[in-house]
Amino acid sequence: MDLQKQTAPAVSELRASDADRDRIADILREALAEGRLTADEHAERVEGVLHAKTVGELEVFIRDLPAAHRRSAPAFASAPNRPAAALPADADDNVVAVFSSAVRRGRWRAGRRIHAYAIFGSVEIDLSEALFEYQQVVIKAISVFGSVEVRVPENISLRGTGGGVLGNFEVDTLDSDDPEAPVVYVDGWAVLGNIEGRPKRGKLVADILDRVQRKVDRGMRKHLDR
Repeated sequence: MDLQKQTAPAVSELRASDADRDRIADILREALAEGRLTADEHAERVEGVLHAKTVGELEVFIRDLPAAHRRSAPAFASAPNRPAAALPADADDNVVAVFSSAVRRGRWRAGRRIHAYAIFGSVEIDLSEALFEYQQVVIKAISVFGSVEVRVPENISLRGTGGGVLGNFEVDTLDSDDPEAPVVYVDGWAVLGNIEGRPKRGKLVADILDRVQRKVDRGMRKHLDR
C-alpha cells in the first residue's frame, strides 16, 4: 500500500527543538564577537531563531557564516562527547618556554590538544576567556626546572593526570553542573618543576558573549510581550 511506502521527512523539514535554537544562537553570538554581524543584525537574527519552527528555517540565519560550513555535521545535530582517544596525536598549539616565558591568554580559540613545555622557563595557559570549539581539550605539559600554569573558567570541568619527580603536580578537580560544558584535561610531568591547574574565579565560559546575549534576550522578551 502507498501508506507503507511513505518516506521520512527531509532533515530540513524536522521540527526544531530548543537545543537546536540554542546551537544556532551560539553561532550567532560567536559571529557577533568576531565582528561578522552588527548588533542590529544579531538581534534581528536572534528574533528569527526564536520564531523558527523547523530546522530548515534555522539554517537560513547562519548559512552565510563560516561556522555553519566548517562543521562536519549539520549545525543542529547533537555532537557526541568525544573520548580522549579520538583526539589528534599532533598538537593544535605548542607553547614553549626555554630560559624564557610564554603566555596564551585573552580571547583565543582553544584547540583539542595543546602542548606546553617549560624548560628553565614559565608557561601560562589562560583559558578563562577562550572560545571552546570542542567539548574536550587536552593539555600535555612537561616542566623541567620550570613551571606550567593552567587557568580555566570556573563553570567547566577540569581533570588532571600526572606527577612530579622532585617537583609538584597539582590540578584542582572541577565538575560542571552542565553535562555539555567543556572538559579540560591536564596531563603532565614536573621534573624539579611545577605544574598546576586551577579555576579563575569570576570567569565563566563565553562570559562576555553571555552578557551581550542576556541583553538581547531581555529586549526580545519585551518585544514579544507587547
